[in-house]
Amino acid sequence: MNKYETIYIISPTIDEEQVKATVEKFSNLVSENGELEKVEEWGRKKLAYEVQDQKEGYYVLMNFSANPDFPSELERNFKITEDILKYLIIRRDV
Repeated sequence: MNKYETIYIISPTIDEEQVKATVEKFSNLVSENGELEKVEEWGRKKLAYEVQDQKEGYYVLMNFSANPDFPSELERNFKITEDILKYLIIRRDV
């Protein structure tokens, strides 16, 4: 199993309850397919540039361990979730 780090930005147009549901959805997805180490919710922050006509977003950082084929599945889920503005998944060297 490899160690990964992902950060994703949730659209600010959804309410607090939907944000929590989205964070829980991705946390559960990671837990089912690997080992979730840490989830940090950074909250609403201003974006460096506009993304989909939004000037801010809700940032979430996750650290996890998973098999090498899981990040592509996680990326697929990020792409099909309308409330995700941006995401980045990287492999950590530990």
